[in-house]
Amino acid sequence: MQAPPTSSAPPTAPRRHRRSKAVSFAALAVSLLMAFPTAQSAFGDETAELPGGGDLGPNVLVFDPSTPDIQGKVDEVFKKQESNQFGTDRYALMFKPGTYDNINAQIGFYTSIAGLGLNPDDTTFNGDVTVDAGWFDGNATQNFWRSAENLALNPVSGTNRWAVSQAAPFRRMHVKGGLNLAPDGYGWASGGYIADSKIDGEVGPYSQQQWYTRDSSIGGWGNGVWNMTFSGVEGAPAQSFPEPPYTTLDNTPVSREKPFLYLDGDDYKVFVPAKRTNARGTSWGNGTPQGESIPLDQFYVVKPGATAETINAAVDQGLHLLFTPGVYHVDQTIDIDRADTVALGLGLATIIPDNGVTAVKVGDVDGVKLAGLLIDAGTTNSESLIEVGPEGSSANHADNPTSLQDVFVRVGGAGAGKATNGLVVNSNDTIIDHTWLWRADHGDGVGWETNRSDYGLTVNGDNVLATGLFVEHFNKYDVQWNGENGKTIFFQNEKAYDAPNQDAIQNGDIKGYAAYKVADSVTTHEGWGMGSYCYFNVDPTIRQQHGFQAPVKPGVKFHDLLVVSLGGQGQYDHVINDTGSPTSGTDTIPSQVVSFP
Repeated sequence: MQAPPTSSAPPTAPRRHRRSKAVSFAALAVSLLMAFPTAQSAFGDETAELPGGGDLGPNVLVFDPSTPDIQGKVDEVFKKQESNQFGTDRYALMFKPGTYDNINAQIGFYTSIAGLGLNPDDTTFNGDVTVDAGWFDGNATQNFWRSAENLALNPVSGTNRWAVSQAAPFRRMHVKGGLNLAPDGYGWASGGYIADSKIDGEVGPYSQQQWYTRDSSIGGWGNGVWNMTFSGVEGAPAQSFPEPPYTTLDNTPVSREKPFLYLDGDDYKVFVPAKRTNARGTSWGNGTPQGESIPLDQFYVVKPGATAETINAAVDQGLHLLFTPGVYHVDQTIDIDRADTVALGLGLATIIPDNGVTAVKVGDVDGVKLAGLLIDAGTTNSESLIEVGPEGSSANHADNPTSLQDVFVRVGGAGAGKATNGLVVNSNDTIIDHTWLWRADHGDGVGWETNRSDYGLTVNGDNVLATGLFVEHFNKYDVQWNGENGKTIFFQNEKAYDAPNQDAIQNGDIKGYAAYKVADSVTTHEGWGMGSYCYFNVDPTIRQQHGFQAPVKPGVKFHDLLVVSLGGQGQYDHVINDTGSPTSGTDTIPSQVVSFP
């Protein structure tokens, strides 16, 4: 691995090499029956009804301004999580409304920090929420799986540092100053995602290779390396791809912000923001946001040890789901087949399917919100890890689509895992808002067949929108889009590093599987700000025919595409189909095509 840059000035085009206790049983039974009402099961038996609400468990740490030694407690979590890339600990740091002085919350792996106000400005830090890369010698390309949400910051130095890569959202934040997206020393970084946030000062990406910002307000943007994409962002730089590489859309066609936990007085509720069309700027800047508040007693609070059978019973009973921080093994699919169900994870709650089941299936129903979850493949191959709508779904959900926000998939890394498909979307009108689907390139259980996963995302539904789509290292197509009228705003991809040779990725007479394939039958599709990178370090002689493949039809349009050879480890012959110049040599200068066709 090449040493990170040490210059005080940011590099212009960094390379990316990364690479994770008594009472009798009878008395107890009477007590339980008194505590919980009964309901008829499908077989006519009386079963205990599950309670809604309750405490949030030991790994949700709740602070108020009078809590002693806040800094010490936050530091204790960070010390455990700073380099705990593939561990099983999960934490959510939650701050009640108020003002907190002299705080520097450093955020490590599987740690979420969030305010508990209805508005970010209800919870203010005179201090920072920091991610840096000291644990990895100044290289931020493995700063994954963490988040910051719903806080206002007055950074001590005037600028807050958030040096992250994939699966590290910065949502619903108000930075009363600048935001630095690079690690100390301007080492490599491969982020990232901002949504529904206001940064009063300038955002400095510096060494960030790519970034997507949605429905926000910024005071300015400092530079661009390969792919900086904006939609619905007040203060965004003007469209100028490829020099500088800014792709700018005035609005986001459809968006719905992520549900979040907050306090209404002393009562916990989950706020579910309303769908927006042609969105621009934050959802909260003009006062109380539009949406619905759901009391916590309408949620089954899922804690480690809960079974899929119990989780499904809660959904059948009419409860929403709030997953507390932890790792959940499920031996049957979690089925969410009730319209408008919210399934929200805290602290990167992680679900692992056993025995080859699909971890989560959503029915072809309106308005399911799946958010804040990491699905980790089990050792027995699953046909899919997440399925939105059954095969053949056909209902129209345009008025109330299902949405996925900060839902991540991982195959390998924490141990051997397999899944033929990561995420399959069959329902029409689904919104995929910030996902990282990752077949691991480092960690445990990594190898061309060891963590085999052929497809990252398969879209069969029509009118599906992806905003902030990160998909990497799958054995065949990273994205296979079969539905009509699909749209993607920002795409980041790396092809699988570990292909053993050219024959292993041969796709008929085509050299390699495209990172993003639109089916030949599709007549309407559009994409903006999309990049694919190759780093075939096992066999650097491999050539990838193209990063993108699509039918040549008037309704199929792409804007601002690029392919990059990282360090010359493999090459692309073209950008899309047979269009676009090849990469060449050992540099990392992208080959770009402004539009297609």
